[in-house]
This record gives sequence, structure tokens and C-alpha cells, in this order.
Amino acid sequence: MNAELPYYLAFARVKGIGAVRVRKLKAHFGSLQLAWSAGEFDLTAAGLDARTIGALAQARRSIVPEQEVERLANVGATAFTWEDAGYPKLLREVADPPPVLFVKGALAEADAWAVSIVGTRRATVYGREVAEMLAGELARNNITIVSGMARGIDAVAHQAALKAGGRTLAVLGCGVDVVYPPEHRKLAQQIAENGALVSDYPIGTPPDAANFPPRNRIISGLSLGVVVVEADEHSGALITAEFAAEQGRDVFAVPGNIFNRTSRGTNRLIQQGAHIVLDVQSVLEELNLNMVADRVEVEAAVPENDTEREILARLSHEPTQVDELVRALAMPAADVTATLALMELKGLVRQATGTSYVLAREARVAYRVD
Repeated sequence: MNAELPYYLAFARVKGIGAVRVRKLKAHFGSLQLAWSAGEFDLTAAGLDARTIGALAQARRSIVPEQEVERLANVGATAFTWEDAGYPKLLREVADPPPVLFVKGALAEADAWAVSIVGTRRATVYGREVAEMLAGELARNNITIVSGMARGIDAVAHQAALKAGGRTLAVLGCGVDVVYPPEHRKLAQQIAENGALVSDYPIGTPPDAANFPPRNRIISGLSLGVVVVEADEHSGALITAEFAAEQGRDVFAVPGNIFNRTSRGTNRLIQQGAHIVLDVQSVLEELNLNMVADRVEVEAAVPENDTEREILARLSHEPTQVDELVRALAMPAADVTATLALMELKGLVRQATGTSYVLAREARVAYRVD
């Protein structure tokens, strides 16, 4: 166990201490263990204001860090901090990801290929059919489905992924040991068995209206793209889309009847530049996810090598001609094109035209390019 975990869990219970302040404390004290026991003068020097220092002092009277680890184990949950290798790599790359992520179930390497499907709680028959079709087809293409386990579109997306035999993650606005809405108890259990319930709220946190908008940043952060199926103009699903855009994720929207209020938000997203979804291929092609199963197989069989690294170093998000790579690498054209083909299967590069390639999103994460 990470020696800092008890203190991450303890600080997660302190009102007013989030990602920014945890970073400050870690940078100033070198460890959260030292920060937890620090005095007022040192906490002020670390950048905490009087109100937050007061909240921390009050929390120390009732919170025992080591007992937080026990509470986690007692409900069958785990937690990942920024420092842990198991922390989701997609979420790690966004601005100010949560310092600690509570998980009931299991995260997997396959979750690096995830798409969120969100929408209104008041779904129409059309919206339900579209959500079921998209989630089911994506799951059958080895894509993890992420949503918020709310009534309506969210629940349909989770259920369709499970029915297709796929993985699904539910991001909650409460503790992972709390089921909300209560009628989704069976669904929550199925998700935990075939994916995970995820939250940045501590164990035992009850559902509260104020918790749900912030959790949407995790839904989008865990995903390569967000698909909004149905949404009114003031739907929480649009908040997820806003977070996605800020995080550099692709935003997709399903067009709907202009007279139906549940389509106003999605139609507006399309008007503002979101990718229009006409079928599952619209999503797979835009996110370069057509060959996920092949990528997993190739990544297991073909390790990273010097040629791949040299090609990655010469690619960007602007098309580079194969001839340029051949000259720069002083290699036979056949060797370069063969390597590019394997790299495309691994999701590291994408063919822009018949004779040029660009860097794919996955390369930025895995190789820390740019």
C-alpha cells in the first residue's frame, strides 16, 4: 500500500481541500503525512487560507487516516492516488484531476479506450433506442462505456454495454458504497462485476445535488470522447460536454426532433460544432477506434522499438509525408511503411492521406509527446 494513501483519504474528507490545494501541500511539505500534522503557521506558508486551515483543524479531531483505509476495505472498495500506476491514464492527463479516486470493482488497461454516453433522465423512446444501439455496438468493438448511472440515457447505456458483454464504468455523485438512484442497486452490482463504480467522493458520502455537476468532469476525463444522446438546453449532460471540450476531448451529439425539448441541447451542440452522430461508425472513425481489438493484440506481441520512437519524434498533428520519413530515417521505404502500419494498429499514428501520417491521441499519453 502507498504510505501516503491514508492521508490522501483523510484530506478527501476535508471541506475546501481539492486538487489545487493538495498539490500545494504536497509541494510545500514533501508528503501529505507531514501536511496532516502541520501547524497553522506552516499551513499558511503552504498557501492555505484561514477558513481552510480551520476546516482542517476541525477534521483532525474526528478523522484518523489509518481508519479511512479500514473503512475502504470494509465496503469492498479500493482507491488510487495520483502516485499510483493504476490511476487511469486518460484522467491523469486532464487539468487538476482528482487527487484520489475511489473504486468499487476493477479498472483495467482496456479502459484506456473508453467513450462516454450521457443524456437526459427523461429519455424518449427514440433516445433510449439510440443509446442502446450506440453503447451496445461500441461495447462489441471493445470500447468501455462510461456514464453516470442516472435514470434515463445513462442507465440504458450501462445496461446495453453489459448486455453486449462489454465493460462499463459508472461515475457517481456520492460514495461508491452508496447506490443512487436506489432502484439501480442491481445495476450497480452488475457494473462493479463488469467494470467499476468510480467517485472522487469519500466512502459514505450521500447523494447531493451539488455533487453531480463536478463529477461530470470525471466522466469526460475518463473518456476519449463524449456522446450526448438527448439533452434539454439546461441538462447536466451539456455540462459533461463542456468539460469534454475544455479537456480536449471530442464531443458528439445525436440529432433529434426540433420540436422535442430533449433534442434542443444536442441540436445546439451540433450547431456549435459537435460531431454529428448518425451511426456508431461516426464515433469509431472520428476517434480512430476501429481496430481496438487488433491494437491490444499487437501491443502484446510487438514491443516499442527505436524505429517507432524515431518516427514518433518526427510526427505531429500536421500530416508528414512517408517520403520525408524515409529520407530522415535513412531507411528503406518498405521498412518505414511496415512500421507505420503496425503503429496505426497500436493507435500511435493515423493515416491522414494515402501518403502521409499524423500523430494519434494515444501517442501523446503513452509516450508523453508534446
